[in-house]
Amino acid sequence: MVANLVQQPFTWPVRVYYEDTDAQGLVYFANYFKFMEHARTEWLRSLGVEQDVLMNDLRRYFVVIDTNAQFLKPAKFNDELIATARLADHTRATFLIEQNIYRDSLEGELLCKGMTKAAYVNADTQKAVRIPELLFKNTV
Repeated sequence: MVANLVQQPFTWPVRVYYEDTDAQGLVYFANYFKFMEHARTEWLRSLGVEQDVLMNDLRRYFVVIDTNAQFLKPAKFNDELIATARLADHTRATFLIEQNIYRDSLEGELLCKGMTKAAYVNADTQKAVRIPELLFKNTV
């Protein structure tokens, strides 16, 4: 378990496009998960993790093993959103990411809050393996 995690989340700007909305002009629920995925990928990149290099050179990848979301308020076409990713906890082979989506800024309306758990996996055996300690050194 991790104690005293950095409280400031990684943020990633998102613009809602027409293709993200449903017939009512609101963001379709599954697209919030897409926005969260973008924030997680960019968060990992900010930590120096390029997932294609991880896969091709080290034969490792991350796989989502659990995710959930509470949809609090709808986002609409052309809204500017902020998707976040913050390390909430980790074990030897998994990590838990708190993910929120706000309208306009971190101080804006909280539209969606969620959690995503991912495992670090050996591509050849499809089994979870120990996460390198250096991966999260700047987040705790």
